[in-house]
Amino acid sequence: MNASLLVQYMVIGVAVLASALYAFRKMAPQLTNRWLVSASVHVSRRGHAALARRLQPKKATGDCSDGCSTCGACGPKPPAGVPADAMPLEFRPRRH
Repeated sequence: MNASLLVQYMVIGVAVLASALYAFRKMAPQLTNRWLVSASVHVSRRGHAALARRLQPKKATGDCSDGCSTCGACGPKPPAGVPADAMPLEFRPRRH
């Protein structure tokens, strides 16, 4: 195996690993937050406070821009004059 092929495989491996970690972070945010907190505590005990601060997960601010979706308020808003529990359905014909 030549060096350029090895470099190509390493770049592809790093890209696949990064995308898998990103997807895992999006699909299991609470689990990854727990892992980040435990890693931060472990690093902090070894005397690397700056790295430990970087590893700490972001805290939810409670507004709609943080994307936590814990309050359920980020869903679609009903049109004016329509009660929230009676949102009408819209049927659209298929495009051929």
